[in-house]
Amino acid sequence: MDYIVLIGFASAVLIGVSLGLIGGGGSILTVPVLVYILGIEPVLATAYSLFVVGSTSLVGSFTYMKKGLVNYKTALVFAIPSFIAVFLTRKFLVPALPDQLFEIGEWAISKNIGIMIFFALIMLAASYSMIKGGGKKDAEEDSEVKFNIPLIALEGMVVGVITGIVGAGGGFLIIPALVLLARLPMKMAVGTSLLIIAAKSLIGFLGDVSSQTIDWKMLLIFTGLSIVGIFIGSSLSKKINDKVLKKGFGWFVLVMGIYIISKELLSL
Repeated sequence: MDYIVLIGFASAVLIGVSLGLIGGGGSILTVPVLVYILGIEPVLATAYSLFVVGSTSLVGSFTYMKKGLVNYKTALVFAIPSFIAVFLTRKFLVPALPDQLFEIGEWAISKNIGIMIFFALIMLAASYSMIKGGGKKDAEEDSEVKFNIPLIALEGMVVGVITGIVGAGGGFLIIPALVLLARLPMKMAVGTSLLIIAAKSLIGFLGDVSSQTIDWKMLLIFTGLSIVGIFIGSSLSKKINDKVLKKGFGWFVLVMGIYIISKELLSL
C-alpha cells in the first residue's frame, strides 16, 4: 500500500514538470492520479486538482511575469467571466448533480462515473489539440496584439464551466484562444494562460471549502511536490523541443483518456 502512495506523490512531480514544460497538461494528470492511484473519490479529486494546479500554475506564472511574458489586459478580459463560471459551477452545479445522473438501458450512470467519463472526453479533446499542433502559432510571434473581446469573454465562460466540473485548468483551451482571438505570441499566451489557470482554479477551489472535507496535510504535500516539478520542467524546457514534447504528451493523454472511458464503462 505504501508504494502506491509513493507512486501517487511521485506523480505529483510529473504534474508540475508537464506544466513547466508545455504550460499545460497538469490537470489532465492530476485527477486520474488522485482517483486511480491515491483512491480519492472523483468529486473530491476535482476539488483537490483545482488547488494543486492553481497553486503550481501561480508559481510557474511568476517566471513569465519577470520576463514580461504575461498580458494582464487579456488575462482580465478572459478571467472575469471564467472566475464567475468556475465558482458558481463548484458552489452550486456540482453539489446539485444527483448521485444517479441517468440510465441507458440497464446501465445506471452515477455522478462519479459521469464526471470521470466527461473528464476523459476532455482529455481526448486535449490530446487532439496537442497532437495536431501547428506551425501557425509560431508564425504569429510578432503579430500585433488585437482583442476580440466578446469571443475571449465567451471562451472564458466556457472554460470556467469545464474547469468547475472536471477540475481541469483548461490550458489546452485557453492557449489557442489567446493566440487566435487575442493574437498573443505563443510564449506570452503560455505565461498569460498560467496566470489565468492559477486564479480561476484557486477561486473555484473556494467553492468547495465549505462543502468538502479537505485533507490539508495530504493536499499541501502533493502540491509542494508539484511545485518542485514545475521548476524542473521550466529548466528542461530550455533543452527539449517543445513541439516534439507536446505531441508525445498528446499521445500519452489520448491513451489515458481511452483507458479511463474503458475502465468506467466496464465498471457499469
